[in-house]
Amino acid sequence: MKRAIGLALMVMAAGSVSTAARADEGSWLVRARAVRLHMADQSEAIPSLGVPSDAIQANDKTIPEIDITYFFTKNIAAELILTVPQKQDVTLSGAKIGTFKHLPPTLTVQYHFLPDGMVRPYVGAGVNYTRISSVALNVPGVGDLDLESSSLGGALQVGVDVKVADNLFVNLDVKKVWISSDVMLKSTGAKVSSVTLDPIAFSVGIGYRF
Repeated sequence: MKRAIGLALMVMAAGSVSTAARADEGSWLVRARAVRLHMADQSEAIPSLGVPSDAIQANDKTIPEIDITYFFTKNIAAELILTVPQKQDVTLSGAKIGTFKHLPPTLTVQYHFLPDGMVRPYVGAGVNYTRISSVALNVPGVGDLDLESSSLGGALQVGVDVKVADNLFVNLDVKKVWISSDVMLKSTGAKVSSVTLDPIAFSVGIGYRF
């Protein structure tokens, strides 16, 4: 019984220390980042049209991002990554065939290795939900094309926060996100191909913890 009471007191003390440590800087971290999306650009061939595999591509681009992180403990946090709908150009064998928009919020759970250091590396894993809208694709001689309205896939990340002042951090982050969609004829809904974007997102930004 004494050992059990002693163990319980140790766990309570550790929890109090963790809470106090988080309270020094706060449990919330908000970052603003610039993100460079590099698309995988993989697609199925369309034999009936003489289109080879990987001929359908979306452009790489730089986008703004806001993320909100909450620390449950000094080491464990959850991050919600947000942006505004992004417009992408689509090409077929190098010729532009139209555009679409996508909104890709991502939620990850992170482990922070050195939560009290000046340099704080972390890794994360989670899920991405991409909403696809405003599809305007047309292939001459084929007609208008459409994309699936949503994509659900995994996400992995690795990054580091560098403390530069009280509550202020510079952040570097790399994410791999799995995004894919079927390509369909708008007139019939028949699938003609499938595209895999799977972007790698390289980002740099600044964060404030409170």
